[in-house]
Amino acid sequence: MSKYELLAAKLTEQIAENLKNGIYKLPTEAELGRRYQVSRQTVRSALALLHSQGIITSRQGSGSYATGLSGCDASDRIPVLISSHQEYIYPGLLTDIRSRLNAQGYQLQVYDTFNHTSKEREHLLNLLAAPPRALIAEGCKSALPNPNLDLYEKLRAAGCFLLFLNNYYAALPDSVYIKDDNYYGGYLLANHLASLGHSRISGLFKIDDLQGQERFLGVASCLRDLGMILDDSHVGWFSQRDVAALETKQDTRFLITFIQEQLAGCTAVICYNDEIAYWLMKELSYAGRRIPQDISVVCFDNSYLSDLSNVRITTLTHAPHEIGFCAAECVINKLKGIPVVSQEIPWQLIRKESDAPPA
Repeated sequence: MSKYELLAAKLTEQIAENLKNGIYKLPTEAELGRRYQVSRQTVRSALALLHSQGIITSRQGSGSYATGLSGCDASDRIPVLISSHQEYIYPGLLTDIRSRLNAQGYQLQVYDTFNHTSKEREHLLNLLAAPPRALIAEGCKSALPNPNLDLYEKLRAAGCFLLFLNNYYAALPDSVYIKDDNYYGGYLLANHLASLGHSRISGLFKIDDLQGQERFLGVASCLRDLGMILDDSHVGWFSQRDVAALETKQDTRFLITFIQEQLAGCTAVICYNDEIAYWLMKELSYAGRRIPQDISVVCFDNSYLSDLSNVRITTLTHAPHEIGFCAAECVINKLKGIPVVSQEIPWQLIRKESDAPPA
């Protein structure tokens, strides 16, 4: 191995250590020559090699900076734990994350948890055997106690940057996350319905994840501030088990029960997401309820399902690609040594045909 290759290997190790401490600017060529007692030409050759490997980049008039890449294919793979890469909003989200990471030289590895903590643990144990530099994780059943927090802590202790997506675990208070501003979203939808004249508003939320609870709280808080009440008898809750049965068997019994018990007497309903709203509207149609003449339906996410129904659904959305790009940029910046913080992405209302003033 030549002198410049030896120096490049030493610099790669030093860059990795510096990034852990938030240092991503390299010393000048002269400083490197003095520190490692080599010629200026050896330094330049070593830096050129690191540049060709994508480990550093040059900024005109400013010097050389670490890109965050390690130069090792295995170390530059970023795993993501997600409910299912094939369902609902996830294909588009993963495409956004992958495109931004790939542009910077990183590769995305996707692991499905199916929102099962047992599957989550299996993946975390495998990752712990060779800890990645960063992990993007959508927590399983994030509103419930999780038995896998010990593994997240071990990964973090091993130098792995944890970025939670769509939710986080309250028992890991120092975690960085990228998620929707769900409280504001619930508030926005409730305020929209109230502005149309609805006073008897129902809600259907997911009980075992943080998103569902935050969205419920936003709705209830808005109605409280308006001098109205979200009556407990008009609030429905469902779990991951209900979602799995809906997706695999088209089992809509929990929606039928909701229509019969919680929705009676209401003129509008706020749904946890487009998927639930889509299936609920089918059941409402079977029950002879017209939308929006008899009941208004609004929801979150603005996925393809909001346009698939016979009546397009009023929903909340983000700027295109916003969540995925934010998550990717957060990881890239962290691996470059740039400080990162949690972000809550605001919602925007997209009004379609599923809501109207009460009859």
